[in-house]
Amino acid sequence: MSNPGLPTFDQLRIFLAVVDTGSFAGAGRQLNRATSVISYGIANLEAQLGLLLFDREGTRKPRLTVAGQAVLAEARRVAHGIDGLRAKVKGLLDGLEAEVCIAVDVMVPANRLASSLKAFSERFPSVPLRLNIEALGAVAALVLDGRAAIGISGPLAAEIAGIERIALGSVPLIPVAAPDHPLARMSPVPPGAARQHLQLVLTDRSPLTQGRDFSVVSAHSWRLADLGSKHALLREGIGWGNMPMPAVAADLFSGALVRLDLPDHRGGTYRFDGIYRSDAPPGPAATWILEHFAEHSVGCRETDPGFADL
Repeated sequence: MSNPGLPTFDQLRIFLAVVDTGSFAGAGRQLNRATSVISYGIANLEAQLGLLLFDREGTRKPRLTVAGQAVLAEARRVAHGIDGLRAKVKGLLDGLEAEVCIAVDVMVPANRLASSLKAFSERFPSVPLRLNIEALGAVAALVLDGRAAIGISGPLAAEIAGIERIALGSVPLIPVAAPDHPLARMSPVPPGAARQHLQLVLTDRSPLTQGRDFSVVSAHSWRLADLGSKHALLREGIGWGNMPMPAVAADLFSGALVRLDLPDHRGGTYRFDGIYRSDAPPGPAATWILEHFAEHSVGCRETDPGFADL
């Protein structure tokens, strides 16, 4: 049983250049080498592998053999891995982070987050990203204990010492319910009526907000740590609650949810800050994320101060 030799990366580059250009001469031009050097490199690669990679008989252009076609996919995979390794090392030499960990408030509109992270992946293809979607104080908690280099936090971060903040815009929060909810059928809604009905409230498990309520109106409430679950329960008619406008825009248009006109609770503004620890400023890639969010921040048309119950 024969064992193939170990080809060099340079031999694989020559092989791929011949395939991509369609000729030994074209590969020579691409790699800035003489055609004889290309031919010698392919011959050495074939000798190392013990396989004929190109059929040179009866044609002016080398054609891949069946064995050459099988080797091609692996050669591309190896070349791609080496290119990724070189990009990673270059980034480290240039001061790029080996990885960026980011915590993002669940209220950030999904399309806005996706747009920024897509741009990040195109700008820093060699930097892995670890994303945590959290609620309320959990974003700042991850930043404070060093598990996230940066955070896109709600307004709670303004209360925390040791945190630097960059304003990143805001979203409107509006009270909503299913169209068959009792509050939705009232016209007008009398003052105090919302206090008599189950309120769905966003919460988190971080110690930063443990035991705290934020303008909870109703005496009856369910606490949920997941915005998607809150959204689903609202659509089912189980209670009422505040939601970020972008998350329910389609429901308001279709009629699956209605905006409640509560005289004593009209919603508010949920502001976002980019945050990081004062003693651990972010590196180039993480800083780029914050700057991209700031450049593409969305102003809020609802100007109520602070933020409403969640």
